[in-house]
Amino acid sequence: MTTVQKPREMSGLARFLIDLGPLVVFFVVNAFAPVPAATKIFVATGAFMVAMIGSMIASKILAGKVSPLLWFSGAMVVVLGGITIWLHNETFIKMKPTIYYAMVAALLAVGLATGRNLLKLVLGSAYPGLSERGWQLLTRNWILFFIAMAAVNELIWRTTSTDFWIGFKLWGALPAFFLFGLANIPMMLKHGLQLTDPKEEPKVPPVE
Repeated sequence: MTTVQKPREMSGLARFLIDLGPLVVFFVVNAFAPVPAATKIFVATGAFMVAMIGSMIASKILAGKVSPLLWFSGAMVVVLGGITIWLHNETFIKMKPTIYYAMVAALLAVGLATGRNLLKLVLGSAYPGLSERGWQLLTRNWILFFIAMAAVNELIWRTTSTDFWIGFKLWGALPAFFLFGLANIPMMLKHGLQLTDPKEEPKVPPVE
């Protein structure tokens, strides 16, 4: 008889490294790679691709599965990162967050419109007790947030330097995700969310 492997719960540190480790690798390599400044982003993109594949493998080993959003993000990093390096054109890796945010917003919107809440499918176990109305409001909020982030990323990469864009990803986009996750907690508490550990950090969709 074939045994179906059940997904396993990962520690907070493991989840953090899988979700954000590749981005950290990208920032560190871009900052400290011993190569000419003009080529740093391409070296960092290659490191980003390798780290993303490593995160997917780690997720499979530690959790027994790779989430749909991680598959999606990983595929985009490999495809657009590969094009970036092949054509030696940083535009493609800069567009990656815009495409990711827009497509996630579209998927969440379609799921919400068809009665199949995709955010609940991905993060359901992270928010025990949250009512259906709470999930609808949370999904709506994240749709609007992803649309706004897509617009901001387009504005930043098209009007500023590469270094500024990278700085925005580190000091702007990442904090924005966590602050937005925190901002949704009062609404979720009104709709049944049960906080088993008050110090537990909010769960948010993968940044990109």
